[in-house]
Amino acid sequence: MFDENGDVVAFDQREFPQGFPRPGWVEHDPVEIWRSQLETARGALRNGHVSTADVAAIGITNQRETTVLWDRACGTPVASAIVWQDRRTAAMCEGLRARGLDSLIREQTGLLLDPYFSATKIAWLLDHVHGLRARAEAGEIAFGTVDSWLIWNLTGGARHVTDVTNASRTMLFDIHRLRWSDELLAAFGVPAAILPDVLPCTGDFGTTAVEHFGAPIRIAGVAGDQQAALVGQAGFAPGLAKNTYGTGSFVVLNTGDRIVRSEQGLLSTIAFAFEPGRATYALEGSIFVTGAAVQWLRDGLGIIERSSDVEALAREVDDSGGCYFVPAFAGLGAPYWDPYARGTIVGVTRGTTRAHLARAALDAMAYQTADVVAAMEREAGITLSELRVDGGASANDLAMQFQADVLGVPVVRPACIETTALGAAYLAGLQVGFWPDIDTIAGQWREDVRFTPSMEAARRAESLARWRRAVERSRDWARD
Repeated sequence: MFDENGDVVAFDQREFPQGFPRPGWVEHDPVEIWRSQLETARGALRNGHVSTADVAAIGITNQRETTVLWDRACGTPVASAIVWQDRRTAAMCEGLRARGLDSLIREQTGLLLDPYFSATKIAWLLDHVHGLRARAEAGEIAFGTVDSWLIWNLTGGARHVTDVTNASRTMLFDIHRLRWSDELLAAFGVPAAILPDVLPCTGDFGTTAVEHFGAPIRIAGVAGDQQAALVGQAGFAPGLAKNTYGTGSFVVLNTGDRIVRSEQGLLSTIAFAFEPGRATYALEGSIFVTGAAVQWLRDGLGIIERSSDVEALAREVDDSGGCYFVPAFAGLGAPYWDPYARGTIVGVTRGTTRAHLARAALDAMAYQTADVVAAMEREAGITLSELRVDGGASANDLAMQFQADVLGVPVVRPACIETTALGAAYLAGLQVGFWPDIDTIAGQWREDVRFTPSMEAARRAESLARWRRAVERSRDWARD
């Protein structure tokens, strides 16, 4: 919860289970998503000692691309949600590429043909859940990214809607005309009957059912997590860039009303929209695994008890000792887009310790970001003067200093690193007049720490070159 100054009044948070039923598969239980978010919202109200009457509006921000299908009549999910990281549709994408669909997809959506996005996940479910395709064509099934699923439940099934940023990540949405693409729906075999209505990021997304919070609350703002973080970082002007460090990391550069076509593995996407028929665009570099690598050190290897312990462990050594960790657990995103890459650790010697591995995991966040920023600068024809950072790992001073070192530009952490949540709040608040305009919001952004590069240029170049050699060793591993 945020007040009119953009300050956190109260918060609550919960982890929910991740499912990995097969190599390359990642699933969530949609009911658990809904339950955890409802409990978190109620917890924030409790922790802030705030009544429902004091809440002006709800904003929603969500992991994008994750695909949920549910029964319109009873609201029951028909299958587990297929998560954005899931790679089960890699072969399907190859078949579509062989049919020459990649150019149409790139032209209309600004995206690359990849399992990352929702379209092939929807098609997979329609083809693998018995009888589902016929039910979908009959209008009995609803599709949504997580925002749509939450809104459906919050409103008691009264609204089936999404916003333009989430729609733009489905690989089914024309970002020029700002509407669902009939050509792409036909190409993927997705019935239009399952799709939500698309609104700007600020709008009337419905009102919560009374039983959830004791009184109705307006849902007034929605954006995918990375776009919400750009709003939370006050990235309203062309040329401003941010990186959010979460499970993965996502560098987003505002390109204004210009759709920049990428040849370097970046995505052209919608940054935000405040009114129907008009959008601001962005270039995005999607990195699939950054914070998830730290979670793996915790859950998979057991070398730390809490994710927050990684910095202290990594500080036990001066550097990674020549160890490079490419965390391609679910393939590689930008700028490589290799669904068959897999996690690789190279440069291990008898002297390598768990501290070196922790340091290599943090270094990998910075190296992957540097790859994306280099591509972004080439594509957009700009040189970044700074990179604004947020998300959980941005609180890690060691990682952020190394990020500045390998980028060669300052890395700036704001006073509020929960910028994804803040961006959702800003969007909802703009719609209901809680904040009058974006200039007011931009005036609330405050710098906390600025990390200045200290690495010599020759060492930076050598480190990046060795990193890219390690990346090559991870590529095309799981094709068989």
